[in-house]
Amino acid sequence: MPPRNRPRPDRSPVPVPRPFSVALPPWLTHALRAQRGPVPWNAVVRGALAAGPLLLAAVLAGQESVGVMAALGAMLAGINDRPGSRRTAVHRIGVPGLAGATGIVVGTYAGEGVGPVPLTLILTALGLLAGAVSAVGPVSSGAGTQLLVAAAIGAGMPLPEPGWQRALFFMAGAAWLILLRLALPTPGALAHDFRFDGERVAVADVYDAIAELLAAAGGEQAGARRAALTAALDHAQDALAGPRLRRYASSSAERRLRAQYAAALPLAEAATALAWAGDPLLARTAEGPRRLAVAVRTGEPCGPLPAPARSVPGLRALDDALLHAAETFDRGGRKPGSRQIDGNKAGDGHGAASHGDAGTNPLDRGARQTAHKGLRLRPFRAKPLLRTVTGAGGREYGFRVALCYGASAAVAQALHHVHWYWLPATAVFLVKPDLGPLVSRVLNRAAGTVLGALVFAGLAAVLPRPEGLVALVAISGALIPVATRHFAAQTAVVTVLVLALVMVGGEPEASWSRIGETLLACAIVLIVGHLPAPGQRGGNVKARLTAATDAAHAYLTHVLSGADDRAARWALRREAYRKLAEARAAIDRAAAELPTLARHTEGTDEVAATLERLVDTTTACAVHLDDTGRLTPRHTERLATLLDELVEQRERAGLADPPADLLSA
Repeated sequence: MPPRNRPRPDRSPVPVPRPFSVALPPWLTHALRAQRGPVPWNAVVRGALAAGPLLLAAVLAGQESVGVMAALGAMLAGINDRPGSRRTAVHRIGVPGLAGATGIVVGTYAGEGVGPVPLTLILTALGLLAGAVSAVGPVSSGAGTQLLVAAAIGAGMPLPEPGWQRALFFMAGAAWLILLRLALPTPGALAHDFRFDGERVAVADVYDAIAELLAAAGGEQAGARRAALTAALDHAQDALAGPRLRRYASSSAERRLRAQYAAALPLAEAATALAWAGDPLLARTAEGPRRLAVAVRTGEPCGPLPAPARSVPGLRALDDALLHAAETFDRGGRKPGSRQIDGNKAGDGHGAASHGDAGTNPLDRGARQTAHKGLRLRPFRAKPLLRTVTGAGGREYGFRVALCYGASAAVAQALHHVHWYWLPATAVFLVKPDLGPLVSRVLNRAAGTVLGALVFAGLAAVLPRPEGLVALVAISGALIPVATRHFAAQTAVVTVLVLALVMVGGEPEASWSRIGETLLACAIVLIVGHLPAPGQRGGNVKARLTAATDAAHAYLTHVLSGADDRAARWALRREAYRKLAEARAAIDRAAAELPTLARHTEGTDEVAATLERLVDTTTACAVHLDDTGRLTPRHTERLATLLDELVEQRERAGLADPPADLLSA
């Protein structure tokens, strides 16, 4: 008989050794990250037709220096030539182009009229101004970058033309690219009014994003899909609300697109509320927005739309929004309120609620006000812009840019190098905080410059001159729209283009000096960028979070007030999500810095996450109030919990307390 106390065999699973893996630090993973997407062939064509042909025309006319300046303007404009509508492209390219022309004038006359020390002081002051203005937004940042780069070029590049002529030719290069952007149709867009192809794609993407959010409701991807919807709405809003000569839409195609965008806002609101509820939805719920997206792209009527079951407030809001969208899309072919319902997919027999008189319905009235009066809550004004420039974010931007730009200019002039302007111009691209984390920019800039200089050195030894160099400029211009997906690739392409322009202008080949000066600029920016700074570090992140908190407060106050102004509510909701997206982007950049810099923004990601949940909850409250006129205990308890969490997290992150009336909401 076996002994009773014999130990039992160990049947626990044997641990399997995992394959060896190394977790890279955030500052290194960011340097390796690249954007994905299809090749923008229309931008590639514009790039090939921009700097190269301008340079060729100048070479044939015997005015190489004029061609160099025009090609520089076209090259810098090409960096800002991003996907979007034609109207926004005028703003995105034209404003930095004007700033660059101003920099050419200031740099040229300062370089000719003063000595090295006063010139360094002037450039430093210019860096302080441009850096502070860069805190306003992406277009302002591009303008600040071109202002400083052009000022360094104007001060150091030996060209025979006076400053005003250089600025004129520089602006002509940017204007040429704008003309190409306006005149050349996008491939595949000729079936419709190609002037609005960017707006059409942006609005269709909004409906696709709504469908994806509905499909992800109740799953782990709901948060990511809601963020994607915010990005799509931001893009469409910018595409439709770009600069214009008239306040209102001037064509039927534009009016239709603005109405379709406005019709997407209540759909996005309902989809956000349904995602907040956390319950999975039937697959047919997302079919309606998908059909609307196809209708936007093709210009055809949307046809019958599946009606969701009207069982909860969110689904009823979605059904009402689908009815309104169908009326908006098909209004030219039938009377308002006559939406076709796909009876085979109506499911439980619940049809869409009739809107009755469209003129008195809040949904229809809000959409008409949004489409007719404007897509933003309020226009940009001088006082808010001035507060942004002089606030914590603007001061931090300005101080860092001025110090690096001025130090680079001083060192470059002390070295008495013929191309001394390359050093401060390189520092500008390295120090701008909105272009990515500091170390990531430095690593990519160094690698891209070395690669580009080596490639150019090999090509310059075999290419005929000047026709080979002109062809190289055209090819590099075509590659810029693709290379902008990664900072190192963009740097390599721009390095080849600039070195080719220098040789066409009559200067010797300068690949090796370009590498040395870039590495020196990297060292200067790394040292200066990690020096202790006066004031509070992480000022840009905290300023963005403060703006997001104020926007969330305004949105929550409006919803809880019971106001029935849908246009104002949607505008407040859009502003809240936009400010949150800007804060999130700034937080992600700061988190990828070296630990000595990243520690200044620790805890801010938790604040942003709580604010996002607060705005989502506010949206769910708005939809429920529309349906029942009162909030459930779940809504009120959730709001109270989030407001308490917000106070604690802001205190841990070193932020000021939120507005007192927000806490009492």
